Amino acid sequence: QVQLVESGGRLVQAGGSLRLSCAASGRTFSTYAMGWFRHNPGKEREFVAVIGWDGVSTYTADSLKGRFTISRDNAKNTVYLQMNSLKPEDTAVYYCAAVLTSGSRPLRTFSKSYEYNYWGQGTQVTVSS
Repeated sequence: QVQLVESGGRLVQAGGSLRLSCAASGRTFSTYAMGWFRHNPGKEREFVAVIGWDGVSTYTADSLKGRFTISRDNAKNTVYLQMNSLKPEDTAVYYCAAVLTSGSRPLRTFSKSYEYNYWGQGTQVTVSS
């Protein structure tokens, strides 16, 4: 069982930066790949990025590459999402999620929300123009 708690979301002006954090409980955190998704009402949940259990391999949505960076600190049981050059269209509730993986599958195969076993409650990011 893994419990996830996101933090760091707030109101920010366009062009600004934010770093979201996701704290995980459980001693097996390092065996999970961790992903970030975002969601707006009336839209499907959108994949943002995923990071492998070792913190080395990452995969980011093409539309967000160059602005968003995912990282993790297994010693702190925490995954991060650094968001730069924020735009109003980045406004959403951001969720982190965990999927148990042996590491044999390419990370790009974890871009669908149904792949994930555990979810946090989300943190609101609002980007004003």
